[in-house]
Amino acid sequence: MKVRPPALDEPLSEFDVEVECLLQAMFLRWGFDFRGYARASLRRRVARYLSEERFDRVCDLQHELIHSEQRSQHFLRGLTINVTDMFRDPVFYKVLREQVIPDLRSHPFLKIWHAGCSTGEEAYSMSILLQEEGLSDRAVIYATDINSQVLERARIGIYHEKQWLVACENYREGGGKTRLEDYMSLGYERFMVDPVLKKNMVFTRHDLVTDQSFGEMHLILCRNVLIYFRHELQERVLTLFYDSLDLGGYLGLGIKESLRAAPVHHNFRTVDAATRVFQRTH
Repeated sequence: MKVRPPALDEPLSEFDVEVECLLQAMFLRWGFDFRGYARASLRRRVARYLSEERFDRVCDLQHELIHSEQRSQHFLRGLTINVTDMFRDPVFYKVLREQVIPDLRSHPFLKIWHAGCSTGEEAYSMSILLQEEGLSDRAVIYATDINSQVLERARIGIYHEKQWLVACENYREGGGKTRLEDYMSLGYERFMVDPVLKKNMVFTRHDLVTDQSFGEMHLILCRNVLIYFRHELQERVLTLFYDSLDLGGYLGLGIKESLRAAPVHHNFRTVDAATRVFQRTH
């Protein structure tokens, strides 16, 4: 991805320059490309990491990142945002049930890509929805994230009980047809997803910045990820999703995201504007 240099009327502070060098070093050494991410958020996360890990200077961190893969993986966790919940934004799942699922029933086999799945709660929510709509036996969910360690947590599917009440409320508001307990085992201050929910799921690492498309998906979910990207990267990722969607396939974004940044936005129709659900038409 080509990185646009800062405008001349936007002088960078010393810290900003050091952060730019750090991002370039991460890309050249390990292939993690954060150069297209929104700078304000990145600067906050880098500053917080420096404080928490007691680095005096960005250059000290950069030196260790270059020479330690373990440190680079730890730093990666500090840069990525892993905020999610079961059935997050419940009305989104109601729209899927009422306006997307009826159309998806016409396909003999369904391919769903959950990009930026984080620790997996929303991907398992999709698996529950498919179970309740009678589509799980003919569907596969590809759950991807840049962070291998959060993907491992997603594969395990064990979550702290403090998330449980919110999960149950979201499930009910999202049109759940039974009880969330039917899909979980509770105990020892944790709840664990039923293995049946994993049978149609594939967890794999994928970098939206540097990796290629998944072809012919019927539904792509990438919610609350694009807000951390600069405009140019948003364009690239939305084009990636367009290329990965089957004609007539659906795209679900976060409630603060849109297709306006996409050169291909005219090839979609809006299914539900409030929940940012779109369908590829061309």
